[in-house]
Amino acid sequence: MTASTPAYVLALDLGTTGNRAILFNADGMIVSSAYKELTQYYPQPGWLEHDPREIWQDTCWAMQTVLQKADITAKDIAAIGLSVQRETCLLWDKTTGRPLHNAIVWQDRRTAPLCNQLASQGHAADIYDRTGLVLDAYFSATKLAWLLEDIQREYSPIDLENVFAGTIDTWILWNLTGGKVHATDDSNASRTMLMNLASREWDQTLLKLFKIPVHLMPKIQPSLGLFGYTQPELLGSEVPIMAILGDQQASLFAHGCDRPGLLKCTYGTGCFLVTHTGEKIQRSRNQLLSTVAWTQTGNDGQIQVGYGMEGSIFTTGACIQWLRDGIKLITAATDTERMAQQVADNGGVYFVPALSGLGAPHWDMSARGAFFGITGGVQREHMVRAVLEAIAFQVKEVVQAINQDSGTDISLLKVDGGACQNDFLMQFQADVLGIPVERPAVLDASAQGAAFAAGLAVNFWQDYTTLTASRQIDRTFQPGAGVTQAQANFSMWQKAVERAKHWAEE
Repeated sequence: MTASTPAYVLALDLGTTGNRAILFNADGMIVSSAYKELTQYYPQPGWLEHDPREIWQDTCWAMQTVLQKADITAKDIAAIGLSVQRETCLLWDKTTGRPLHNAIVWQDRRTAPLCNQLASQGHAADIYDRTGLVLDAYFSATKLAWLLEDIQREYSPIDLENVFAGTIDTWILWNLTGGKVHATDDSNASRTMLMNLASREWDQTLLKLFKIPVHLMPKIQPSLGLFGYTQPELLGSEVPIMAILGDQQASLFAHGCDRPGLLKCTYGTGCFLVTHTGEKIQRSRNQLLSTVAWTQTGNDGQIQVGYGMEGSIFTTGACIQWLRDGIKLITAATDTERMAQQVADNGGVYFVPALSGLGAPHWDMSARGAFFGITGGVQREHMVRAVLEAIAFQVKEVVQAINQDSGTDISLLKVDGGACQNDFLMQFQADVLGIPVERPAVLDASAQGAAFAAGLAVNFWQDYTTLTASRQIDRTFQPGAGVTQAQANFSMWQKAVERAKHWAEE
């Protein structure tokens, strides 16, 4: 790079709990960042919404703030990459840009009855064959169906020709480009339960099943490549938007997991374990999801497709948030490590983190959260420790499923996300898995992956393997003296899970 060449790549990391902009330099390190927490709306039990206008306003604020903090202009940015919370979706008026309803978040369970109805009608197997996904309220299809029904009641009559649908990447891209581009990428589209995983196109049979007109849906593009340019007045000059990835696929990209046998786990609001399965779709026998990892156009002009297999755990970091905001057992998330270490063990207490049902490998929408084993001697430290242990236990369940599906045992877990800062959790994770856990210096792997993808797409960086291999590792946690006890506790926890399943069935 010469002195006049843009020296930075900007990542927009649009998550469940907040929106962040991070500026990366040529060494792949963070130069500046800005973050704003996102308001969570709970209109009814089991429902969760976000205000799309707040997401857009916070994105604008974050972009402008990182430029000011780094004392640079938009001309210094080579490209923008987006990493976004997946499945969360909305409808908006394409003339005014006004959202027609709050976005329905991936954790929202309001469409569980519709999923049950479709399952009873025999649609689950066909949906899995077409999309690689389990029929669940987690994905966008039933949420969009609910939204369409709602707006047609609310705004009757409404001209659907004037309505756009999209996940958060599509909404932000549309706004970044001043309404010029209505698109998504393969990784996000593969999480809607509307994209055919083999053809990577909107599946006409599924659109018909969910009563979603195809003209509402965005164009599906490769994950790496030009999506459009920011409108000049936004940052002062145009910047190319060169990559869009679902947040979990973005972190897979950052970890260098571009071939089978490599596994990463992101500890965020939920826990997401993803392994790359190569150029072919691999189907799970253990209720894991088949998904697109990422796509790009090769030198020969052909689309290169990488697939993945994923275990999605709904509630991990959200449990810590609940301890803080819901039952006020802690005052800050950082309290959990100290409190867990103040007791020698969990005191016989086991926690089932089914606050939004159970994801992989159970997929039980009717499971509910529970503490088991409480006696008069139990202190709040035991309960906090039980919550942290439950996070690690859930991860072990999914690792076991991935090992069974792949036929080869994973020998190292690469980790990222906010909860990785918790040394107790990471050591317990290594103990219960019996394999090393590798924590990188940059825990914002989703943002880093979006930056890496965008930078590679504009030749800001030349080689993917060299780039990801140069990432700094903060610490590797080796299985220690706690292995035997951790693995014995796992068996007891599985018993607790069985008791919490099917709780809310009518």
